[in-house]
Amino acid sequence: MTHQDRPGTGSAPDLPPVASFADLDLPAPVLRTLDALGVREPFPIQAATLPSALAGRDVLGRGRTGSGKTLAFGLPLLAGTAGRRAEPKQPLALVLVPTRELAQQVTEALTPYADALRLRLAAVVGGISIGRQIAALREGAEVVVATPGRLHDLIERKACRLGRVRITVLDEADQMCDMGFLPQVTEALDQVHPEGQRMLFSATLDRDVDLLVGRYLTDPVVHSVDTAADAVTTLDHHVLVVHAPDRYAVATEIAARDGRVLLFLDTKHAVDQLTRHLRAGGVHAAALHSGKSQPQRTRTLAQFKSGGVTALVATNVAARGLHVDDLDLVVNVDPPTDPKDYVHRAGRTARAGESGRVVTLVLSGQRRDMSALLADAGIGATTTKVRSGEAELSRITGAKAPSGTPLDGGPAAPATKNVNMPFRGLGSSKDASRGGAGGQGGSGGAGGRSRKSAEARKLAEARKAARVRRGR
Repeated sequence: MTHQDRPGTGSAPDLPPVASFADLDLPAPVLRTLDALGVREPFPIQAATLPSALAGRDVLGRGRTGSGKTLAFGLPLLAGTAGRRAEPKQPLALVLVPTRELAQQVTEALTPYADALRLRLAAVVGGISIGRQIAALREGAEVVVATPGRLHDLIERKACRLGRVRITVLDEADQMCDMGFLPQVTEALDQVHPEGQRMLFSATLDRDVDLLVGRYLTDPVVHSVDTAADAVTTLDHHVLVVHAPDRYAVATEIAARDGRVLLFLDTKHAVDQLTRHLRAGGVHAAALHSGKSQPQRTRTLAQFKSGGVTALVATNVAARGLHVDDLDLVVNVDPPTDPKDYVHRAGRTARAGESGRVVTLVLSGQRRDMSALLADAGIGATTTKVRSGEAELSRITGAKAPSGTPLDGGPAAPATKNVNMPFRGLGSSKDASRGGAGGQGGSGGAGGRSRKSAEARKLAEARKAARVRRGR
């Protein structure tokens, strides 16, 4: 029997949303845990999808990260698995996510409810001993939260079999496709129980996601809640036009603000360089990128969430799956080149209906391309020319001068003016060189050699990323 032939999925009408978790047919231990954790009123996507998901329907949910999707799929998955016991190497439910950080957060979010139902969770991700994960699967885990690459490795080693999986969730499906994981995702879906329930959540529904929906979901209940367009009501978007020689100073003063800030750059090298500069200037900054070990990444995120780190400098590895309460500012030091990247970076703030602000630094020659990108994303932004030390920069971002006292015992940071900061931006090198008087660019000389070195680094990093992708 194929998935499309399974019984009970005809054209049953969608069930109405609920006002509270108490109105749902959830196991009593789950309701008690929700109450103990102070979780009483469902978010919109939870209220909309939970009744149908608990009834066993396939679900297609469209919503940006931070909208409450984890419990929207997690509670039905756990409730539907309760009372069953997994055999060694044969989980009963599967959650596929694109990144290690998201796998960790999903696991942490679901653990209290799994414990209440005496279900065993196993996180299966790259960057951590595969031997320990094999042992956890051998001991038996009812629910596996996995990244596609590591799950593929375990299947290849015959350490995991998916034939008994009756509930499968794809979270951030568009990101998994964007990262090249579509073959591993379809491999897993081809192996789970053909009569099982499938739930797919995605911020966007592009071609690859449509392929997954058409091939693997049966008459799904469709809900679109808290999408990227909705973010306009809770997010302020600002484009700050800076002069090329002043851009490092602007980024540094923003990072030195009171309160936490997440700063995005394109490459690991640029992230490390800015982080070192910030710490030398007295800013409690830390770097997050794929070159860090998983324990380092976990520790850095914990410090950022606790406030020990106030400026998290990251590549796009933090653009998905990173949940930090009360984070009200995201800064694109390097502007994204894709509207989806912008939306997902922005989604790190204004989570669960809270307000937030997204700031993008551009050179004057990049304004037009940035405007086109925002238009494609359906987002309106305020454009302002700023310089370091100006009141307008402080008004928009809370920027202030750093203390100048090094945190690592080294020499103080050099003056931030005229520092050769990696700053790719949206425009061409020619555009970047027009960013202001004294711009560092042009087709020859030191600027040209610097760009060639940067391009060589990016190429090397891309090749390395391709080699390690399966373990992410």
